[in-house]
Amino acid sequence: MDLIRHDILRDGAAEAEGPEGAQSVGRALRLLRLLGTAGQSGVSLAWLVARSGLSKPTCRRLLVALMAEGMVEQDEESRGYFLGREAYLLGMVASERHGVHRIALDCVSRLARATGDAAFLQVRHGDFVVCLAREDGDWPLRSHVLKAGDRHLLGAGAGGLAVLAALPLPQCEAFLAAHAEMLRERYPLLAHQLPQLIEETRARGYALNRGAIFPGSWGMGMAIREPSGRVEACLSLAAVESRMQPDREAELAALLAEEVRIVEQRLAHQSRPEASAAGAVRSEIPRKRSA
Repeated sequence: MDLIRHDILRDGAAEAEGPEGAQSVGRALRLLRLLGTAGQSGVSLAWLVARSGLSKPTCRRLLVALMAEGMVEQDEESRGYFLGREAYLLGMVASERHGVHRIALDCVSRLARATGDAAFLQVRHGDFVVCLAREDGDWPLRSHVLKAGDRHLLGAGAGGLAVLAALPLPQCEAFLAAHAEMLRERYPLLAHQLPQLIEETRARGYALNRGAIFPGSWGMGMAIREPSGRVEACLSLAAVESRMQPDREAELAALLAEEVRIVEQRLAHQSRPEASAAGAVRSEIPRKRSA
């Protein structure tokens, strides 16, 4: 890849296929993922150095290479870094294959309008969920704990809990074992509750976060299944505690379930484009008339 060739050539490495080239690719992708969490505010070089684990010279060198390829941009006034136009274009191309964002945005909007609260679309990325979209309802008191671009471990928040609980039980148990320390460090209010919350979510069919991340901020989430049965996304709601009490729970769950049904139906239709196209072609071929 040309975008990391500057870093490779620095140490005299001749080919990007070698171990050093692969390491540079990984480092560049790490920076891009971090920039993906920055949103509209951008991030500083110091912020990227602290969170990437890279040295300042290496971080800066990779950023310069990424900027040369249009993957990263730097604001001239604030000196903050952002994802660039090329990253946006690649994302647009990828969305044609991984298109849950495109087909679920109106569902997020309807949930926000119908509930008056904040609605979200999140997708699974390995052992994390990433928020792709947020839309606020018209209720004046809002929860601001999640915004587009935020990344959390599976199990953290209603959406992440919904996705984790929808995985096969052996995968849930393996995840908890692998990330026990990180869960305790990042989400101390949640960590000891998580096994019980997973069990409740599996029985109920949707997740409830009763302030386990931030006291007073409650959430409800429901997993979205692809036609294969794989869980890669979820829809969720967030509100202040008084807005998510038992008297509204059934109503909110029904609204979530309907929008999840719509997204899953669209995913099923999207997964059969070749069959649909083939059928359309066949219908246009004139049939032989009998002699």
